[in-house]
Amino acid sequence: MAAFDAISGYDGAISDYLSSLRPDGTRSEFPGQANGRFVKLQDLRYGENPHQRAAFYRDLHPAPGSLVTARQLQGKELSYNNIADADAAWECVKSFDAPACVIVKHANPCGVALGTDAAGAYTRAFATDPTSAFGGIIAFNRPVDGEAARAVSRQFVEVVLAPSYTDEAKQVFAAKANTRVLEIALDGVRSDGATDRERGRNAQDVKRVGSGLLVQSADNREITLAGLRVVTKRAPTDAQLRDLLFAWRVAKYVKSNAIVFCGDGMTLGVGAGQMSRIDSARIASIKAANAGLQLAGSVVASDAFFPFRDGLDVVADVGATAVIQPGGSVRDDEVIAAADERGIAMVFTGVRHFRH
Repeated sequence: MAAFDAISGYDGAISDYLSSLRPDGTRSEFPGQANGRFVKLQDLRYGENPHQRAAFYRDLHPAPGSLVTARQLQGKELSYNNIADADAAWECVKSFDAPACVIVKHANPCGVALGTDAAGAYTRAFATDPTSAFGGIIAFNRPVDGEAARAVSRQFVEVVLAPSYTDEAKQVFAAKANTRVLEIALDGVRSDGATDRERGRNAQDVKRVGSGLLVQSADNREITLAGLRVVTKRAPTDAQLRDLLFAWRVAKYVKSNAIVFCGDGMTLGVGAGQMSRIDSARIASIKAANAGLQLAGSVVASDAFFPFRDGLDVVADVGATAVIQPGGSVRDDEVIAAADERGIAMVFTGVRHFRH
């Protein structure tokens, strides 16, 4: 069997290469025939629902820092939904350079925050939406110590992910025998200059459709201060710019339509997956109110443009003072005028982050 597997992988690689060649000798990113080559890690108890069968596979040559390289230190067997949510949390938390914590529930970040250490980041992330955090997936981009482990253990959590754990943290989690604790190595800057946030990223995303596949290059585009364009009379302050970039990074991992309120390196309200952007804005503000968080002076990220001024008015009504969005709507002038009318600073990124 091992010999046939090796030959299959070799032949598939040749097929991918040759079928990607264009007549002029250049190569297409998408070959004429896609030959998927994966190794099964484990059979799963079931899929998204108990009546569905499932298994977990990895690439033939997995990238360091990716979820499939995780080492499970304790806990029950991972489920299909655990793995899907853990991947969402891990990819999001890796995108931050500062100590960060991401809490994911049903594929959406419900709390994201920066801190001076893992414990501080977790406390702030949890405060965003304690209700949704129940039974969530919690990811850290820094080692977890005893203090952080004790804080996490006060709630019901399905999975914890981190680069490493102290012995004290392991002892704390040992008392929660069912909690799945995963360790994924992040080793900082590689020899090629890539940072942790770039480790384990997929070059392509694949979605199954009826008798076919949708394949696209992965959404790895990042925005820096230099990529922002101020479009309002009022320019954001330096502090607002930091929060706008933070909010933008979070919005990338929230299902469309996404609206994310943030302040001081912490999410304050997240609206996800609604059919209209204005409803996402309303839900995000309701979430903040339910958590007892104030939105006065907050910033807002929208993963795609505001099609009308009504969504902007909603975030302004609850206290937002700065907005980051892609721009590109036929009504951009109307939305910009509304921002000026409300005294809001707004920047365009020129980049959209739909996530379906």
